[in-house]
Order: sequence, then C-alpha cells, then structure tokens
Amino acid sequence: MGIASSFRFQTSASPMHHFILLRSQLMDSDMDYERPNVETIKCVVVGDNAVGKTRLICARACNATLTQYQLLATHVPTVWAIDQYRVCQEVLERSRDVVDDVSVSLRLWDTFGDHHKDRRFAYGRSDVVVLCFSIANPNSLHHVKTMWYPEIKHFCPRAPVILVGCQLDLRYADLEAVNRARRPLARPIKPNEILAPEKGREVAKELGVPYYETSVVAQFGVKDVFDNAIRAALISRRHLQFWKSHLRNEHPGRLLEDPLCADVVLVLQEHQRIFAHKIYLATASSKFYDLFLMDLSSEENEEARPHRPAPQRAGPADAGGQLRRVREQRGGQPGRPAGLHQRRHPEGATAGAGGGEAAVHLEPGLRQHPGGAGGRPGHLQPRPMTVVRMDPSVQLGPFRAVLRYLYTGQLDEHEKELMHIAHIAELLEVFDLRMMVANILNNEAFMNQEITKAFHVRRTNRVKECLAKGTFSDVVFKLDDGTILAHKPLLISSCDWMAAMFGGPFVESCTKEVLFPNTTRSCMRAVLEYLYTGRFCSRPDLDAMELIVLANRLCLPHLVALTELYTVTVLMEAAMMGADIDGDVLVYLEMAQFHCAHQLTNWCLHHICTNYNSVCRKFPRDMKAKSAENQDYFEKHRWPPVWYLKEDDHYQRARKEREKEDYLYQKRQCKRKWLFWNLPSSSSSSSGSSAVV
Repeated sequence: MGIASSFRFQTSASPMHHFILLRSQLMDSDMDYERPNVETIKCVVVGDNAVGKTRLICARACNATLTQYQLLATHVPTVWAIDQYRVCQEVLERSRDVVDDVSVSLRLWDTFGDHHKDRRFAYGRSDVVVLCFSIANPNSLHHVKTMWYPEIKHFCPRAPVILVGCQLDLRYADLEAVNRARRPLARPIKPNEILAPEKGREVAKELGVPYYETSVVAQFGVKDVFDNAIRAALISRRHLQFWKSHLRNEHPGRLLEDPLCADVVLVLQEHQRIFAHKIYLATASSKFYDLFLMDLSSEENEEARPHRPAPQRAGPADAGGQLRRVREQRGGQPGRPAGLHQRRHPEGATAGAGGGEAAVHLEPGLRQHPGGAGGRPGHLQPRPMTVVRMDPSVQLGPFRAVLRYLYTGQLDEHEKELMHIAHIAELLEVFDLRMMVANILNNEAFMNQEITKAFHVRRTNRVKECLAKGTFSDVVFKLDDGTILAHKPLLISSCDWMAAMFGGPFVESCTKEVLFPNTTRSCMRAVLEYLYTGRFCSRPDLDAMELIVLANRLCLPHLVALTELYTVTVLMEAAMMGADIDGDVLVYLEMAQFHCAHQLTNWCLHHICTNYNSVCRKFPRDMKAKSAENQDYFEKHRWPPVWYLKEDDHYQRARKEREKEDYLYQKRQCKRKWLFWNLPSSSSSSSGSSAVV
C-alpha cells in the first residue's frame, strides 16, 4: 500500500481511536487558515470500490507515485483523511493553486465505494464531484449511470460532475503479467473487459458531463482532472457569488481577441495590423497618452478650419523615432476592406521625447473593420480611426504580450521572448513592464504582484481623470438634466448590458449619442465610476433609490448591493441624529422590492416590524395600502407580536385587579386596627364614670 497508507483511516480502527485522533488534529487548526480572495473548493471523489479513488487523491494531494506492481497488491478499502489539510503542512501547501488567475485551495474528500454506505455528510456543501470508474471494470461504468449519478443529483443537485476513467495504464499493459502479479485468488482481468475511450465518452455524453482518463502510474491526466474540476466549481460559484470580482474573467483581455469598438490600428512591419482601443492604451502608457492627445488637438483644428489642409504638428514620440501616427477612416464597400489611401503633405516639424525625433503627420484614408459600425445596424460606415505605425523591428508575438500587459497589467512568466518584450517596453516607456521582465529573468517573479497592483491603481486614477474631462470619449449619453461623455471599450468590458447594446444589432451600436430617459447626470456618473474603477463613490447630489433603479436596469447586482449598503448607512445615521426615517422606509420598501434590492427590502421590513406600532400611528393609510404579502409579513413578524400584546393586556388587567384587591384589603385592615385600638379606651371611660356616681 506504500505511501498512501499514512494518509488514510483503516476501516478496522476503533471509533475511540478515530475520536482521539480527530480531536488532536482539530486542536492544531492554525495551519489551516483562510486567506482573503482565496476560493476554497470542496471536491468529493466517489465511485465503486477498487477503482482508484484514493490513489488518485494521493497523487494530487501528496504527489504520491507508485509502480504498477505496488498498485496490484491486495486491495484494502481505505479512505484518505480530510484532516491531513490540518496536520500536514505539505498537503496544505499542495492544495493551493492558481487557476485562470483565481487563487484556490482544493480540498479533496475521499469516500467508501460500498453502495450501502451513507455518504450524505461527504456530499454536504460540495462544490464539484469527481465520479470515478475503472477502465478495467465494466461494472463500475454501469454503476455510474444506475447508482452514482442519481445519488449525486439527489444530495447535491447543483454541483458540477466530472467523469473520470481511472487505471488507464491497464489498457496498454501486458495483462498476463498483470494477472500473474496479482494475488492468487483475485479475479483475472480479461482483454475483452478493457473499456475503449468511446464507452466512457458515450456515458459522459448521455449524462451531460465532461470525461477524462487518468493513470496514477504514468501520472497522466491527474492535473488536468483537478484543474478542470476547479474551473467547473468556479464557474458554478460565479453565478451565486457575483460580487467576487476575482471570479470573473479578465474582460479587458477579451477586447484584444474580439476588438469591438476599436478606434486604433497598430501597424507592424507594414502588413500586420492589430486593432486596439485608445482608452486602454492611453491609461496604461504615457507615450500613447501624449500621442492620442495630439490626435485630439488635430481633430479640433480640423473642425475649426474644415477647408484648410491638415497641418503637421510637433508632438511627443518614442526615442529613436519608433512610432508614427496617421489618421484613417473606416468605410468602403461592405464585405471588402478598402485599401489605405495616402495623400502627400509637406514635411512638418518634429519633436522628440527623451532626445529622440519622430515624424508625425496626418494622412486621411479609408479602412473598414468589423468591430465598429456606423449608420444602420450591421452596415459599416466611415468613421475616424487612428493608425499607429510601429518600427519594423517590432515583432508581432512580443508586441501582443506588451498589449496584453497594457490591457490587464499582467505578464505571463512563461513568455519565451522576454528580451524582445523588454525592448518594446523601453521604446514605449512602459518601465513597469521592463521591471517585470527583469524580475522574471532573476527568478523573482513573485515581486510582480506588487507591480500589477500599482498598475491598476494608476490606471484607476487615469480612468477617473478621463471620465471627468471626457478625454478619448466615443459616446455621449443624453440624460434628463444634460449629457455625459463615456468610453465604449470600458463599458463593454465591465457590463454585459452595455456589451449587448454596443455590440449587437441595435441602433445604439451605430450612433454617437445614446438616449437614457429617467436618469440624471449624478446617477449616471456614479454608474460610470463603478464600471470604470469597480468602486462605489457617493456624492452629495446622489439619489440612492434612483441609482438602485438604474443599476438593476443595467443588470449590475454588485452595484445594487453596494448602493443598498450606502442607503441603509445613510438612514441609520439620520436615525441616530434624531430624524424620523419611518416615512422614507415605507417609500423605499416597495421600490426595493420592485427593483430586486433584496437586502434593502429585508432591512426595511425589519425596521417596520420593529417599530410597527409607531409606524402604524403615524402612517395608517400607507400601512393599509401595502401589498397582501407585506401585510402578512408584518402580522407574522411585527414587534411586539399580537400574542405578546394580549398577554401584556391580560397582565396589566390582572395587576390592576390585584392592586385594587390589595387596596381594599389594606383599607379593611386599617379599619379593623382602629376598632381594636378604640375598644379598651371606651371600656375604661365607662368604668370611671360609674365610680364617680
């Protein structure tokens, strides 16, 4: 049994031994701690006996490697102990991984393969289930459909399932040698019992689950199985925990693959073109920022003097004249890209940044790109586009890595052409990227995390500046009280609703002005700041309920939750200052219910129920006008409840009756004492009078 024997409970151990061992392991809980932004994934491994569940877990959790003859030894039913994550530092460290830029901690749960065992505790709160069968045991595959899959769907219906065929090495092994190496009474493995890959895929297709094959002997497929199990769990969790931004894919990176609303063409080696977005390049690189600002100034002069030829302007450029800018337009015949038309201009002035010189001239032309449209939906119309010509020495592969950094702030440690990337970063004055390359070359890639954080902080500040000034904007939102400038690429990358509007066959995808009725500038600015920076920024003129309505309209549940928190905080602060908030709470209640603000709804219901008598006295008509569901909720959860009021009334009446009885009793007692006190004096006076006579 080898290495795995130290990481499991033997079935013959006594319950008291299990209890003592579990108690000692739970006392040492410092080793198993939760980290911020680390997703803990519970992966339950199930299947028939002797299919290789425990071996598969040990291969992932302990890096256990066994030979085929060790695996063919006498099988003893075992379960790998989950508490190894608490008592073994190595196991805990191996559980941590990064999958799709998400930090995770994989917790594997082993189970018995006996069909009669009760596994409901193991299934509890599971994120993903790995269902195993043996490639050399057709019955184990049959039990997948008849027993295991129905059991999984009964105890954890929403958990994703991964079907895994274990013992892949037996498919290509010498079965005669394998049978000789097994114990004498073991049933031999027959060649016709070895399952083909099609059998597993058929069952997986029937159940609607992915299928993988693994071999612990060859260490084949082990990492793929658990990496994809983690991915399935993260995708499933993303729908329930939408507020966790680290569960979402890098949307800016997607814009490189599908350049929707691109407004820049980067020309490499005169024939390779990459479409990009000004706002992302300008907010990540000061070099691009200066170039595009010069482009904006030339546009303004062209509009002011439309009949004069476009002047040549001096502007900053990269050292050594590595960049050239021209102006183009997208257009031409639909379905056929138009060529680049140039017109001669006299040579203009040149200027350099850092001592270099570069020619900067404007050349009108026509270019068509499917990422943008004008006029009617689905038809391409001419619209301005900026072309940046790179030096012929800049290669496509390294430049794409630089662009990905400019979009996402990340650099892959396994990039092969790091020196070319550093060269391009030097030309573009992206010094942080050059520093990241140096860290990777010096085996200090862990230091790049801080550089990435600083990158996002700087980008956030520059994006907020562009939003405030309207720099590089390409869309205008017409609101009830004015207009506000925005940037389509940033909106598309952070809001699915905006991506559908600007990327789909809608009128808004073709126009520069988009009408937003029933929306104010302060509310739209709060939404844009959230989409640009991922943060909620309050302002004095902000109407919280209007923002909740707009956020729900744009399908932004995280922003709705942040606005709910802000609203409750404002109401509680007003209540602490002595203000009457009951009327506002009544107004907020139905609006919150209608616009899916569930947390604010629960808080309003709690406030009304807690102050039920006071609210009813001040707003009787509003309380009666509430919906039947709200009325039932009030009656069920009001404080004090009806039974308490009845008991209190009964108590008060009984207390008054008791007080009245006590008063009458005390009064009778006083009269009785007075009578007894006067009786001796009256008798003595009568005897004295008789003596005088």
